[in-house]
Amino acid sequence: MQFGIFTIGDITVDPTTGRRPTEHQRITDTVRIAKHAEQAGFDVFATGQHHNPPFVAPGNPPTLLAFLAAQTERIILSTATTLITTMDPVRLAEDYAYLQHLADGRVDLTLGRGNTGPVYPWFGKDIRDGIELALENYGLLHRLWREESVHWQGRFRTPLREFTLTPRPLDGVAPFVWHGSIRSPEIAEQAAYYGDGFFHNNIFWTREHVTRMVELYRRRYEHYGHGAAHQAYVGLGGQAFMHKDSQEAVRRFRPYFDNAPVYGHGPSLEEFTAQTPLTVGSPQQVIERTLGFRDWVGDYQRQMFLIDHAGLPTDMVLEQIDLFGEHVLPVLRREFAALKPDDVPEAPTHQRLVDRARRGEEPVPGGGDGPRAGGLPGSAANR
Repeated sequence: MQFGIFTIGDITVDPTTGRRPTEHQRITDTVRIAKHAEQAGFDVFATGQHHNPPFVAPGNPPTLLAFLAAQTERIILSTATTLITTMDPVRLAEDYAYLQHLADGRVDLTLGRGNTGPVYPWFGKDIRDGIELALENYGLLHRLWREESVHWQGRFRTPLREFTLTPRPLDGVAPFVWHGSIRSPEIAEQAAYYGDGFFHNNIFWTREHVTRMVELYRRRYEHYGHGAAHQAYVGLGGQAFMHKDSQEAVRRFRPYFDNAPVYGHGPSLEEFTAQTPLTVGSPQQVIERTLGFRDWVGDYQRQMFLIDHAGLPTDMVLEQIDLFGEHVLPVLRREFAALKPDDVPEAPTHQRLVDRARRGEEPVPGGGDGPRAGGLPGSAANR
């Protein structure tokens, strides 16, 4: 199991002080948070992609991630999400392959359509084509990373003739892709078709909805012959705020929740925590709630937490990271490892993907006539 944090890069007024960070402060503090997450023992840091206020997450995530690659040693650098709909797949293929080399393979990415409708016309796209753009653009991106000479024609960009991507992916192996969605069955189907991961950022959704989406992906993953349903690659979102005294955690977080653009002025904190993965309380409560996500989706490979949002000051975010590192992550790792069956694949890393490719077991889109073992070491299909 991999544990990580992700940022959406929001610039939000701290309701307890009235202070609003500058863009420069928010950007530099994001770097502090990512480096601190590695020191505390997190496995993954991911950044969102935004092109509009009040967000300052990078419009081109490899800019931030390459900077972080030079200042970290172990942590996987990822996205939450990369906008597959409004970005040119050729540029995505180039940028993330280059980043993969700079980071010595410590890179994967989550592809998604985003949640800001005006972005589409800014980049010459129509939001009504969102699903079709996601499907076509990834089809091309997938080929660019795997074929030496690409001949391609589609609906949304100019054709390619004998196009060769440079640089080629590190060790000839593309970065692992998670397809992120919160409501679109077509994206779960796409993830299953390619044998990729499915990331459900369930921070606003009920257990019933999350379960339906993940079950759909798992069924279709098995349908395409990549492995048994329970061997599919699943990631979840979540958010938490902790204090050793659970009542103090609620007292401290309530003003941020009540005034946050994404939470406030709707359901109460108590209602929201009852219906979604948001957990506000002691480290033990966060542990118990997170372990319970396995009851929602089965054994899964990646758990991401949103903790630097809603105007929380950076020092408080760093304290949260320390609480995770000291009290939460060691227990979660131990408990999830004890529960995981041997035939469920480990979380993807570059080396595991290289090993899989050398065994000739990289998933074939749609199953095809080639190898159908989608698992990494530990999968029953590999035994």
